[in-house]
Amino acid sequence: MITSKTMTNLQIAGLLRAVAAALELEPGDNRFRIIAYNRAADAVEHATSEAKDLWDDGELKNLPGIGANLFAHLDELFNTGKVGHFEEILNHYPPALFELLEIPGIGPKSAFRLCKALGLNKAHTAVSQLEKAAKHGHIAKIEGFGADSQAQILKSIKEYRGRSVRMLLPRALKITSELTDWLKKDPHVLRADPLGSLRRHCATVGDIDIAVATNHPKGVIAHFSAYPKKIRVLEAGEHTASLVLPGDCQIDLMVQPSASYGSLLQHFTGSKHHNIALREYAMKKGLSLSEYGIKTKTGMKEFSTEESFYNYLGLEYIPPELREDTGEIKVALDHHLPRLVELSDIRGDLQLHSNINVEPGHDLGTGTPDQMAQKARELGYEYLGLTEHNPSVSGHTAGQMLEIIKIKTHQISEANHIHEKDHEKGFPYIFNGLEIDIGPDGRRSVPDSCLDLLDYACVSVHSSFQGTKKLMTDRVLSALDHPKVRFFAHPTTRLLQEREGIDLDWDRLFDFCKTHSKWLEIDAWPNRLDLPDVLVKEAVNNGIGLVIDTDSHSVAEMDYLEFGIWVARRGWAAKNDIVNTLPLTQMRKLLNKGGE
Repeated sequence: MITSKTMTNLQIAGLLRAVAAALELEPGDNRFRIIAYNRAADAVEHATSEAKDLWDDGELKNLPGIGANLFAHLDELFNTGKVGHFEEILNHYPPALFELLEIPGIGPKSAFRLCKALGLNKAHTAVSQLEKAAKHGHIAKIEGFGADSQAQILKSIKEYRGRSVRMLLPRALKITSELTDWLKKDPHVLRADPLGSLRRHCATVGDIDIAVATNHPKGVIAHFSAYPKKIRVLEAGEHTASLVLPGDCQIDLMVQPSASYGSLLQHFTGSKHHNIALREYAMKKGLSLSEYGIKTKTGMKEFSTEESFYNYLGLEYIPPELREDTGEIKVALDHHLPRLVELSDIRGDLQLHSNINVEPGHDLGTGTPDQMAQKARELGYEYLGLTEHNPSVSGHTAGQMLEIIKIKTHQISEANHIHEKDHEKGFPYIFNGLEIDIGPDGRRSVPDSCLDLLDYACVSVHSSFQGTKKLMTDRVLSALDHPKVRFFAHPTTRLLQEREGIDLDWDRLFDFCKTHSKWLEIDAWPNRLDLPDVLVKEAVNNGIGLVIDTDSHSVAEMDYLEFGIWVARRGWAAKNDIVNTLPLTQMRKLLNKGGE
């Protein structure tokens, strides 16, 4: 695998995942090392600054998941362009193996067997060679694969080829925030705002566009072009300019006088379909829309704000998150848009992973319950729920699981008792939860005796993602069917830019949730953002309760909640659609009733 001193976050994450994959093929118990490398890969990929910049600034050690050993390896990478320890591990395997890992559904062991059976060795051609072998029926003949696996591999290769190179929302926001702070150092910059999919808070973002209100465009363009983090200036005109930043991120700037700035914001925020529908609506009124304003029979009318732009058309202001042509114009005409949920409405986070060692099959959190509670207090929460992954099924008997959950229950009870007097002073209450794996047959991965000790549980799919819509839906509904199971976590199981979601019968799931008072989660983890906004809107229309959680495995990750808020807003969710906007007194009553 080619490495260099200037690797981007995505490249470094790929390198770390390659090492983790190689360790899966090595003899011995490497489970904790594999978890550490995959966790570090996630941390680097989701970092809002380039790892190289963090290293330059002496802040790389502060990135969650980067311990002393991994820091030493990355330090070597940025100093020399290579990591000796990584090369020693990776050189045992053909480069083609690591390319095949990019294909959804192919793990290290399958990739290794395919490479050996098909003679795949070189990178950059491995996927094409695999596709050719599948089309000629060669994979079906390999022991352990068969015709179904061959068909799935062809489908996954098509999915792999269809991926676009886009940034996750948090990274795009960080880049834009830093650049906007730089722009505002120029006194001629009166306002600066993101545009396009970033302003609409879409899950992924392509190039970044920024608008500036100013009466001195030439000076602002010069200041923008002097941004110290740029790699090069692509273009610098009278009213527009473009830069390239590390990671091949392109930033485009547009400047306009304050008098017509609202029109510019509206036009370039989009979406394209929203703007087409809005233009058609305006044409019926004899009006023409552009980034400069609204053209009437008497001339061009300028707008300094978007609110005045929409109001002139007889519409209430439409928030950027709703501008997707999903009925928002008609509802705005009737002045019935919902008051979308806001971050300040949230009263607690119900999916957090602490370092209480329940000996899980998945990764353990790093923060203590007290540290997570202190962070929750800073965020203004009244409660938090600790939902460590269930004890590993392969390593424990039912009795051992029960004993582990008893210990966890005691620890949380003690923590609440110690801070009992502090609850009135704003110290949050800790709920005793658990995230439970849904087995391939729909069974929950812990005995019901464990659930009896909990305040609540959530269930989730972490394996066996293939299956018919009916089979997968039956599986999920079976796991949800217990009074203590309150919600279905990250319901589609998607991983942005990595894995598509599972195939579920959403109408059946919505009906079940409504009948049995179950909730669906909006997981705010940056590469999940799951439930997706389209399904959030359907859930809201069906009256299904939603919870917005961070799925945090460290204290710092608890700040991710705002990303879930934006997903909810894009799905038209109001405060009363989100269960964890309820105050502690109501939440305790709700959980004590088991959802009845």
